[in-house]
Amino acid sequence: MTPRPPLHHRIDGPAEAPLLVLGPSLGTRAAVWEPHATALAGHYRVLRYDLPGHGGPPGHRSGGPAPGTPGPGRTTVEDLASSVLDLVDHHGRDRFHYAGISLGGAIGAQLAVRHPERVASLTLVCSSAHFGAPGPWYERAALVRREGTGALLTAMPGRWFADPATAETPVGKELLRDLATTDPAGYAACCDALARYDLRGELARIGAATLVLGGVHDLATPLDHARELAEGIPGATLKTVATGHLAVEEPDAVGAALAAHLGAAGRGL
Repeated sequence: MTPRPPLHHRIDGPAEAPLLVLGPSLGTRAAVWEPHATALAGHYRVLRYDLPGHGGPPGHRSGGPAPGTPGPGRTTVEDLASSVLDLVDHHGRDRFHYAGISLGGAIGAQLAVRHPERVASLTLVCSSAHFGAPGPWYERAALVRREGTGALLTAMPGRWFADPATAETPVGKELLRDLATTDPAGYAACCDALARYDLRGELARIGAATLVLGGVHDLATPLDHARELAEGIPGATLKTVATGHLAVEEPDAVGAALAAHLGAAGRGL
């Protein structure tokens, strides 16, 4: 059997510190967590990964379009979660904290359901248990396979940011450059995974201490999605922040909520 290609990643912080895995949103790379990684790396071993086909130009992207899946429409969030677990195993860790944005959050929820003994705490940022009907995701996947990720650049500022003008800021420009350099096959495979994802019936199985952060101005996964997660996961805490879908407008508020949640969950793994 051919081994699955590894996800591109970086790891920071003391080698002996508790492991914290940070998952990105579709179309972004590990750098979407940059405002928080430095501070968190003072207390945690921080592992940031890129989704398949993401991470920059060839040679700097995660492997795959889809780990272990042979063609379009076959990738699942469970496949992606398995690749993340491979990274954790590669770094010799058993239990870990996890935080993820959107698809990155869905991967964390999948891990918490399938591997509850390994996930010490969970933070879901602008995420969902179900990202809508499959049709639009398959249509987006087909568009990207046909025309590349550049076909998405006009529409994405309105989907990603509380104020579309954020696209003209340094942060916004970098995020859109990352989208433009994402491999179409990898991006489309992640769309396929989102199309098939529905964890609504399994949320009650999540036993990890869970924080749900909802974006007040998130048009991609509105607050109803955050409420559904918080209501379905036993003991989950729901907080809102004045952000759009990528939660980049209020880094201090997001960072403070995450740090408090991790502190309450405990660092000793």
